[in-house]
Amino acid sequence: MTQTLPIALDVGPAQGLSRYLQAINEAPMLSEQEEKDLARRYSEGEDLEAARLLVFSHLRYVASIARGFTGYGLPLADLIQEGNVGLMKAVKRFDPGRDVRLVSFAVHWIKAEIYEYVVRNWRMVKVATTKAQRKLFFNLRKNRNRLGWMKQDEIDVMAEDLNVDTLTVREMEGRMTGADIAFDVDATDDDDEKTFWAPSETLGDYSADPGTLTLKADEARVRQQQLDTALAVLDERSRDIIQSRWLAESGKKTTLGVLAEQYGVSAERIRQIEKRALKQMYSAVST
Repeated sequence: MTQTLPIALDVGPAQGLSRYLQAINEAPMLSEQEEKDLARRYSEGEDLEAARLLVFSHLRYVASIARGFTGYGLPLADLIQEGNVGLMKAVKRFDPGRDVRLVSFAVHWIKAEIYEYVVRNWRMVKVATTKAQRKLFFNLRKNRNRLGWMKQDEIDVMAEDLNVDTLTVREMEGRMTGADIAFDVDATDDDDEKTFWAPSETLGDYSADPGTLTLKADEARVRQQQLDTALAVLDERSRDIIQSRWLAESGKKTTLGVLAEQYGVSAERIRQIEKRALKQMYSAVST
């Protein structure tokens, strides 16, 4: 065999995508026998040169398949690179003893890698995680009869065709229709013009933050010290009335009538004692 492998190609901007596509389209086509001979050299002797030539001669097919996924808004160069990974996996697993051409065997592996890349990168957050959702992701657009939200009868038909439940169809339609939202609001945004809340503003939970817990503990300690100082200036009766009225552990205030009966005075007298005690407490903590 006289076939030789050209130098490695670069899909990225250093070489240019157009130059890459031109080079792979000019690559020599392998006959069925040449393909089997190369595949046998690799599978039996791990001949990397044979594997590289198999890959190179099939790169045009990867580019052709990748073009079918450009509607998802992802760079063609990236789609081709992912497809090339699938092609290399196919070459590694190809059995030259089977009566099938490499291109037919490799299509599954090429598409599988591109599928995975599209699902990972089409949105910042994954839109398809289960097998049923992935099936819907790649069939929803092409199977829809019109733009806009689907009607219930359209959902029923699609669910039956793809062998998934209607709830999964509706959920995937919502995921694909919705737009990405920044997690944080731009600090330069005008609050008057903001029409939505960013997730960071609604999901933040700082209740377990060490700094927050320490601050709350310090505030509680200071309040308790001030309360102890204020209660210390009161006589025993006044202190008991304040504690019964405002500091009961049950949170339920003792009525003036109950305290009046307890101390043998009128309810008005209890109110006067309470009022004076509160003034004394305020003076104790404000000086």
